[in-house]
Amino acid sequence: MIIVMAPGASQDHVDKVVAALKERGYGIHLSKGTERTIIGAIGALVEEKQLVASQLEALPAVERVVPILKPYKFASLEFQPERTVIEVKGVKIGGEKIVVIAGPCSVESKDQILETARTVKQAGADILRGGAYKPSTSPYSFRGLEKEALEMLKEASLETGMPVITEVTDPRDVD
Repeated sequence: MIIVMAPGASQDHVDKVVAALKERGYGIHLSKGTERTIIGAIGALVEEKQLVASQLEALPAVERVVPILKPYKFASLEFQPERTVIEVKGVKIGGEKIVVIAGPCSVESKDQILETARTVKQAGADILRGGAYKPSTSPYSFRGLEKEALEMLKEASLETGMPVITEVTDPRDVD
């Protein structure tokens, strides 16, 4: 569910709503806009929603409580009034333009990723994607070229001017 705070709600009002939610075991996602603050309550049980909603609506500076039954709450316009736009080296994903991201599931060689990058760029792609790390249930299947693939993706990016997106399968690989 989302809690829409009234315009001009103080930080103290927001803190009280957050504390009330945390006491009930909810996760919190806070979105502070220029005019109002929206608090996302994560983990709401369906049978609790109505009771909790009525209790929260009684708190000062709470404008309304809206149950969200749809997926993708963090990107939903019901959750936040502004469109979610993510910028990747000058390419805005989620804006007015449709962004095309293309490339191989797995980077397997330098020649493969360079040829693919040139081809998808010529076909109109905005961002190159390629898997450097591959999740696998078997220790015998291809696990990706890892750092070596990242270097190849970087080279393809420099040649084509396209930014690169790849998947991370383990948070320890982010650096």
